Amino acid sequence: MAHSIGMSGSTILSNRDRLPELFGKGLPHVEIGEFGDRDSYLSFLHLARENQVSFGIHVPHFRENSKYDLLEEVKMEPSVARKLFVEEVREAAQSGASYVLVHFPYFKGETEAVVEKIEEGLQFLKHLQDTYGVPIVCEPKLGQNQSPAGIQYLYDFPMNLWGKYGLSICIDMGDYRIAVENNWREYVEPLLPFTKVVHMHNVRFTEKGYIWTPIHPDFEKQDTAFDMAPFLELLAKGRDKYFILEHTPHTSPSEEQVDEGIVWVMEQLK
Repeated sequence: MAHSIGMSGSTILSNRDRLPELFGKGLPHVEIGEFGDRDSYLSFLHLARENQVSFGIHVPHFRENSKYDLLEEVKMEPSVARKLFVEEVREAAQSGASYVLVHFPYFKGETEAVVEKIEEGLQFLKHLQDTYGVPIVCEPKLGQNQSPAGIQYLYDFPMNLWGKYGLSICIDMGDYRIAVENNWREYVEPLLPFTKVVHMHNVRFTEKGYIWTPIHPDFEKQDTAFDMAPFLELLAKGRDKYFILEHTPHTSPSEEQVDEGIVWVMEQLK
């Protein structure tokens, strides 16, 4: 495949009534998770087949399940989270997903024995990838209070050891810019050989925190924080990837704004 552009369920917050919107731009791929219930999930699978698009599952499948707990407790014990995750991987493989994407390595903040914890997690994930035959993509995330610890720990982790387990990586452009500011190139380049998915959104800072906004060539006019052009240029190099539009509806972006972003990204990926 060449690079593929996709729409994220985050753009409609996986709202069942709005699922058809994910197919409205005619993009070849959708990435989605956090369904309200099984019926919503089944109706998504039906639409994906009908529209002949590939899809990735961003766990959890269902909102009440675990999002962050594979290594340490955020909402539930890791042992419980892992049991749920095994079911999710099996389900995704049976449904024909192109990959399963999971927040890993996720740490709330600073911690000890990091290399051992990450490697043990990789062993668990590799076993599932081998068992169910579906690629598992690991997305390092900001921790609590925008802690960059998990992103730093992945940077410090030996990449030859990562390579041994054959797992892919997702780069979230907004999280990386918040975590390491202008050092994104230094942090991301070592991950490129493993990168399979890119989450594209910009960031608007507010008094309450920040909001994910659509990626767009004129970021200043959009009142967003970062010039993403050089970052996108770097990510377009190397192996083929899924580039996912991952803004949320909170700033009520216009169709025009989203469309301009899509056209711009397509030009960058040529």
